[in-house]
Amino acid sequence: MRYDFAVIGGGIVGLATADALQRRYPDALVVVLDKEDGPARHQTGRNSGVIHSGIYYKPGSLKARLGRAGNRSMVEFCQRHGVPHEVCGKVIVATTPDELPGLERLLERGLLNGLDVRRLGPGELREHEPHARGVAALFVASTGIADYRRVCEVLADGIRARGGRLYYGARVTDVRRDPRGYTLDTTNGLFAAHVLVNCAGLHSDRIARLAGADPGGRIVPFRGEYYELTPERRHLVRGLIYPVPNPDFPFLGVHFTRMTDGSVHAGPNAVLALAREGYRKTDVNPRDLAEVLTYPGFLRLARGNLREGAMEIVRSLSKTAFVRSLQALVPEVTEADVVPSEAGVRAQALTPDGALVDDFLLVDAPDALHVCNAPSPAATSSLEIGRVVAERVPVPAHLRPAAAPVPAGVPA
Repeated sequence: MRYDFAVIGGGIVGLATADALQRRYPDALVVVLDKEDGPARHQTGRNSGVIHSGIYYKPGSLKARLGRAGNRSMVEFCQRHGVPHEVCGKVIVATTPDELPGLERLLERGLLNGLDVRRLGPGELREHEPHARGVAALFVASTGIADYRRVCEVLADGIRARGGRLYYGARVTDVRRDPRGYTLDTTNGLFAAHVLVNCAGLHSDRIARLAGADPGGRIVPFRGEYYELTPERRHLVRGLIYPVPNPDFPFLGVHFTRMTDGSVHAGPNAVLALAREGYRKTDVNPRDLAEVLTYPGFLRLARGNLREGAMEIVRSLSKTAFVRSLQALVPEVTEADVVPSEAGVRAQALTPDGALVDDFLLVDAPDALHVCNAPSPAATSSLEIGRVVAERVPVPAHLRPAAAPVPAGVPA
């Protein structure tokens, strides 16, 4: 059997892409392949659960455009399918006067991106978050939270209902181009498809190279470590409390997020993971580590961010240092108030010159499309990323687009 589209990756981007392909091409035969025993086992199931607004991203970038559109479409999806979610807004807090220029730049960027964002004084901040402290803040109304694992379950059910196939335990070991498309060797059998769509996240660059494409860089894994507030101290945080990010560092800094189950997560920091799936400090994959440490791009990045990188390592090794960062936002938090929580790993594309790829990266190839950089806000933007991929991917000649595609996740 030859499928029209083979999607590699069962995270939220892969499932949203398969869903979008089916909705755009109702007669298409679509298969999703994932090496794990179920969906959302990596970045999707281990992130902070935030529905981002798009305030951080360069105006006109894919992240800005798809982040804002994805904020709306993800909320609508959750409402339609009864997925736990809440649009609670968030505060971004300047804890010292020297952070005020950065806060002002964020306000300007948010307004350029068309967001509902406004300044807060210290008193107004306490109205939103009584236990937070700062010299000023922004309130971003459209930020929310969602259960992204449940989103994936709904997407998978919709894909099956329209005749699509999902194969788990199907790690791709080889990709061969043939006259009719691609043949994929996997640990769950052989699959043939006219068109290949690579949404493999942490392994997307490797899949691209297996398929003969140049991803333009390499995935470098950064582990994000979290704590969570003990149940009796969850009242310290009502919603989402973020710091002003360092514009020269690619991560947002440790922050507080109230999840859909009522728990409050604190983090993440960002340290180099010693394996692409290195969720614990002791997880080491020699191949993954050697690739990073011999990659000129990582060496250049490390040299240019020695101070920030050292601070992240200290926070990783010292609970005291981690909590000190949290206390800048919520001074009442103590070491006794937080316990370790599940870590995640961010798949970040890095170019050979040491530049972090700052936007979503889609790489076109013959009869293929590779999603080679999809970190945050990819979960928020996933339905929109899927739509863009479905519009851009090469299409078998026998398929015709639908006159009126059905909404995401809804069986035709």
